[in-house]
Amino acid sequence: MRTTLSIEPGKAAALFVDLQEEHRGDSRHLVDRFDTIIANAQRLQEAARAASIPLLHSAYIVDLAAGAAKPFHPVLSDGTSAFSDVADPLTAICPEVAPIDGEALLIKSDASSFADGQAARLLGALGVEWLFVSGVWTEACLAATVTDATELGYRVVLVKDASGSGTQAMHETAILNLANRLYGGAVTDTDGATRLMAGEAADVWIVEGSVPLRFSYETAAALYGEL
Repeated sequence: MRTTLSIEPGKAAALFVDLQEEHRGDSRHLVDRFDTIIANAQRLQEAARAASIPLLHSAYIVDLAAGAAKPFHPVLSDGTSAFSDVADPLTAICPEVAPIDGEALLIKSDASSFADGQAARLLGALGVEWLFVSGVWTEACLAATVTDATELGYRVVLVKDASGSGTQAMHETAILNLANRLYGGAVTDTDGATRLMAGEAADVWIVEGSVPLRFSYETAAALYGEL
C-alpha cells in the first residue's frame, strides 16, 4: 500500500551495489537502461552527501587463484571467471558513481554485500536504522543484499529506478518479488528517495500483509509502476 514516510537522515546510510563498468562495457553482462540507472544513482549520492548520510559501495570481483569463488562458479576455457574476473579492468566501479572522500568500498565474491560481515560491522558502528539501496542485478546481487539487510534488522528503502537487470522484465519482476517481503522497509523512486534523504516526507510503497503482489506476465509492469 502507499503511505507517507519520513526518515531522520542521521539514522540512515546508503549502499550502492555493483555499479561496475562491465554492465555497460561487456556485451555478455549489459544491464538494460544502465545509463539511466547510473544517472539516478548519481542523484542519490549527491543527496546523501548533502545530508551527511554515509555511503557504502560494493563491487563483485572474483579472484579464482585466491579461492574466492562459490561452488560451481562458471569458468571460461582460459580458466578465468565467466564474469567479474579480478584481472578485468571492467570490474571497476563507474567513475560517475565511484567512492570519494574515504567512502567505504566493499570488495565481494558473493552475491550479497553483507556476505563477509564487513558491511554489517560498518553499519553497526554508524548506528543507522534505515538503508537506501540501489544497484544491479536486481534478481541476484541486489536481491541478496536487500534480503540480508532486512534479516539483520535494517529498514531498507529500495530505489527501484536506480536499480536494474538484463531486461526490464527481469528487473520489474525482481522488484515485485522483493517488495512482497520487504518487511519494515519501503519501495520508492529516485525522486522519493532524495526527498527522504533531505529529511522531507515522501509517498512510498510498503508491504502490508503476506505477499500482496500476485502478478502475472500481463500485470507485472502495471503493478511495478504503482510501487
